[in-house]
Amino acid sequence: MVNGLSGQRMLLGLAIGIILLVFLVLKTKVQAFLALIICTIVVGVVGGMPLLNITLEDGKTFGIINSVTSGFGGTLGSIGIIIGFGVMMGQIFEVTGAAKTMANTFLKLFGKKREEEALALTGFLVSIPIFCDSGFVVLAPIAKAISKATKKSVIGLGVALAAGLVITHSMVPPTPGPLGVCGIFGVDVGKYILLSIVLSIPMAIGCIAYSRLYLSKKYYRIENENGEIVEMPYQEPDYEKAFNMDTKNLPGAFVSFLPLLLPIVLILINTIASALGQTEGVMQVLVFLGQPIVAVGLGLVVAIFTLGKNLDRQTAVAEMEKGMMSAGIIMLVTGGGGALGQIIKDSGLGTFMAEGLAQTAIPIILLPLVVSTAMRFIQGSGTVAMTTAASISAPILTAAGVNPLLGVVACCVGSLFFGYFNDSYFWVVNRTLGVQEAKDQLKVWSVTSTVAWAIGVVEVLVLSIFM
Repeated sequence: MVNGLSGQRMLLGLAIGIILLVFLVLKTKVQAFLALIICTIVVGVVGGMPLLNITLEDGKTFGIINSVTSGFGGTLGSIGIIIGFGVMMGQIFEVTGAAKTMANTFLKLFGKKREEEALALTGFLVSIPIFCDSGFVVLAPIAKAISKATKKSVIGLGVALAAGLVITHSMVPPTPGPLGVCGIFGVDVGKYILLSIVLSIPMAIGCIAYSRLYLSKKYYRIENENGEIVEMPYQEPDYEKAFNMDTKNLPGAFVSFLPLLLPIVLILINTIASALGQTEGVMQVLVFLGQPIVAVGLGLVVAIFTLGKNLDRQTAVAEMEKGMMSAGIIMLVTGGGGALGQIIKDSGLGTFMAEGLAQTAIPIILLPLVVSTAMRFIQGSGTVAMTTAASISAPILTAAGVNPLLGVVACCVGSLFFGYFNDSYFWVVNRTLGVQEAKDQLKVWSVTSTVAWAIGVVEVLVLSIFM
């Protein structure tokens, strides 16, 4: 029993809910956001959750509606404002020519045919101190600009960026998930950072290969003059035009990148200061400015008063509002995914499944990996998946004399498995890149995250031989 519910019944509810969700999205006219909310309610009803909110002994509110609203609000509370700021900033980049300057800078810095590597590396480094959702919203304009300049598919380029972001977000401290797992296992964070960076590189290479060799050709889409990502017949990249771009009337590289670099630096300072416990005096102000919402908001303000200085007030406001309109659907479906994940968390189904797996005959070395993978698939959050797996498996691995570093790696790798409808990043990536059909969304992002997971599984198995 979990929260007074039958674990088997909740599992049945989840199975029925996911089948219904896939059917509604693929076979009916029901929009993804509505389908997510319907599925969430069905999971709760079939699973036996209270139709009306009740108050538990610990004072917490428990019920279907509470899970839907808290999951939706909680997800948008952390990412919704950043999405709004990010799309407005992206629109300013586009209308002022800053996006072209950034694309031109990347092309000259990394050379021809290395666009995917450049974007993946950027995401790889940026996501160490910054959440991948925020990082993708802020950096997506660069992928779109490079796509327009080279005529390479924005899908392939965007996925390379998204993969670089999510891999280090899931594997490398000081992001909260890996840092928390290190604490649970009691391992040296410095040693794990070095190991996790090395292990993350093959994952990134695998995702780059998938995006370049398959996605870029299967989903050849380019952003048109109206800012809409449209499907077109495949054509080879046009590097001659890209490398001879007229930059005479474009803003300089420093002023173009400043709205991106400022929030990244502020968030990095916040992360380091918080980790070291330096939050007094002047550092308190820097930690506040480094909160993602504040940092990205400052980046937007800088973009308005530097890049937008040549725009009249009416044009600047109109362009930002144009960006805000595109953010609406991204926010709704992201919140819907959060609602689905929340009802599964509140029901206790994830813990029920994890504890059940811990009692099976799974080899000890694979236990954290299997538990983390199952938790990731069931409730969507990679952080919850890895920390739950660590809490359950750490005592078992310690008693068996298994190297705790291996346990940390296994927990983090499992959290990368098959990001789909209940994962907010799934919606942020797909909707930002203009991917609307569910079957395409699964191929574009769910398979990409699974490629990283599969390479990580091989690494865990190899490490288990030597550790």
